[in-house]
Amino acid sequence: MDDRQNSLTRSTLLLTAVGLVAQLLAFFYRVCLSRLVGAETMGLYQLIMPVYSIFLSIAVTGLTVAISSLTANYYALEQRSTVRRLLYLGLRGLILLWMPLAMAVVLFSAPIASLILGDERTRLGLVLLLPVLLLTGVENLTKHHFYGMGEMRLPAAVELGEQFVRTAAVLGLVWFFLPEDSTVTVGLIVSGMLVSEVFSSFSLTILRKRREKSRPRDREPSPSSSALVGQMARVAIPVAATALLGNLMASANSILIPRKLMAVGLTEAEAMSKFGVVFGMTVPLLGLPSAFISALCLAIVPRLSQCQAMKKERECREKISKALLAASVIVLPATALLVTLGPDLGELLFQNDAVGDYLLPLAVGVVLGNYESVLASVLNGIGRQLWSAVVSLLCGALQLLFTITGQGLDGFLTGLVVTSALGVLLRYLLVAHWTGLRLNFFQTFSAPALGSLLSGLCVRLLYLAMGYQNCPMLVTLCFCTAVGLFLYFVTLWMMDVNPLRLFHLTGR
Repeated sequence: MDDRQNSLTRSTLLLTAVGLVAQLLAFFYRVCLSRLVGAETMGLYQLIMPVYSIFLSIAVTGLTVAISSLTANYYALEQRSTVRRLLYLGLRGLILLWMPLAMAVVLFSAPIASLILGDERTRLGLVLLLPVLLLTGVENLTKHHFYGMGEMRLPAAVELGEQFVRTAAVLGLVWFFLPEDSTVTVGLIVSGMLVSEVFSSFSLTILRKRREKSRPRDREPSPSSSALVGQMARVAIPVAATALLGNLMASANSILIPRKLMAVGLTEAEAMSKFGVVFGMTVPLLGLPSAFISALCLAIVPRLSQCQAMKKERECREKISKALLAASVIVLPATALLVTLGPDLGELLFQNDAVGDYLLPLAVGVVLGNYESVLASVLNGIGRQLWSAVVSLLCGALQLLFTITGQGLDGFLTGLVVTSALGVLLRYLLVAHWTGLRLNFFQTFSAPALGSLLSGLCVRLLYLAMGYQNCPMLVTLCFCTAVGLFLYFVTLWMMDVNPLRLFHLTGR
């Protein structure tokens, strides 16, 4: 069987397995890091990450989507040399976009750190992010080159290795030097990221070169470089513009939140600590199920692009429908368990009793954000990037308005729920319009939601009962999780929803 005929399910399951291991390792890394450096330094580190996201959106995000979708199209048409040229053009574009960014940061790092981010201790981390950005771009473009051809195993293995390297490098550097200065600590964290990006970009480049030697060249003439650049630009520019403006608004949220906390009476250290707990501990805890969603999004874009290229509209609708069902079946029960057990689980892992604060509204926002990611990937896969961009900008602007007008974290949390729900609704309407999709809402959303709610309530009662009996916390958490999952799948079975159907998402 040719690589392009691999089912969406096998690709998703492979990426999910790797992503889950990587996510658990990243979570372990974050737990250890938070214990080593404390909540305030975690807040400083979280403060520079939106800047990193902005740089990625300018130089990397649009190109990766273009490489993935166009590679899938030309690979389906068996134009191998065009597939190789797409990657080379993408790498050249990456360098051209990265150079002015690097010059701007080097020249203006001090005002960016002190005036925009509001803390000059972030300056060293900002400068060290520049080589990380370039190598991340090389890694992502090469990885999506493989994904577009349906080759998941090699990039998945490298991704897993990268997470091991990052965990060892960051924790090793921080533990060995253990500086008292937060500026140096943030710099060491970014240096560890650089080590892992060197590993992943170098490994993927070597694997790609070896694969290219074994691939036959096309007999048919391929499009000119200018034509390919035009095709890439039509895909990349809307995606990059959306990501850029979205990340700018998200960065404004991140910068505003500590200041809004100080406006309600917290000191600068207290505000940064609270910011670090919410976004460096609670959100990553709730984000554990996103390993599946990330894998699903990576796998579905090239698959839908192939369906579009081959005019298989019915198969396209079936893939979208089952992808949304898979997201519900996996994410909803996992989030219900995390909300139920989250406060004590967070205290056990992070040794911070504030991890459970704002757990429910953050969980609702994270769940809706997962659906947004799937639907946005669908729009990218069917070539409707511009419409997805409009929705992202509308929701991002509305979220920023909520944050500005609210008090403390209340405005941000309200905006997170409202704008995420709006984003899901608008993206679904767009997908339904362009593909003719008609979902079974009970099977896709209601049944998994009801099963998750019932499971979460039962687990809560069981957890309280075991707590009164003074059972060890770790034993209680594991037993309650197992019981909760069992109840969830029994409930689905009683409502005639068979999760095993999700293991065949090819639509055939």
